[in-house]
Amino acid sequence: MKLLPNLTILFCLFVISVSSQEKMMKYEVSKENPFGKYNPKAPKQTQDYKDLIGECNCTSESRKPDGTWAKPVKMIWRWKYIMNGMAVQDETLKADGRHSGSIRQYDKDSLQWNVHYYSSSATPKPLSVWTGNKKENGNIVLYKNQKAPNGTEGFFRLTFYDISEKGYKWIGEWTDKTEKIVYPTWKISCKR
Repeated sequence: MKLLPNLTILFCLFVISVSSQEKMMKYEVSKENPFGKYNPKAPKQTQDYKDLIGECNCTSESRKPDGTWAKPVKMIWRWKYIMNGMAVQDETLKADGRHSGSIRQYDKDSLQWNVHYYSSSATPKPLSVWTGNKKENGNIVLYKNQKAPNGTEGFFRLTFYDISEKGYKWIGEWTDKTEKIVYPTWKISCKR
């Protein structure tokens, strides 16, 4: 007869455990939210990417060593909230087989985004990191220190712009430290 109360207690503990896990993972990717959800406990800047969350069909163009633009490559750019809605992850799936992605976390101490980039074409020991913010005009601009081939100090600057419910554009450019010399090396155009 003691078996029945013990089973009841175990069942209640199981239900409480499952209920707690559901509350903990409320903002994760799920059937109802295939790209996750923003967690209100996250820094409000986590919503800087809200208009990019989801999936877009894009074309990617990069500059060849001779300075001309290579033939456009079709790609899918997929964005989602991760870490229970506390950060953002993106991934690109390109027709040429060169895929990449980033983990994007807003740092409340430095008041900027830290974007950690990875790619299937190279496996660096430390991941590349870009930092930056969303600007008043709605563009998201990120920087990484990078010298030009001739040794000039500068940045590799990434800019998301023309962001709307229809899609967005992205450009990667080398700039000098004053940002007066700008050399685009990669551009992407995305449509929903």
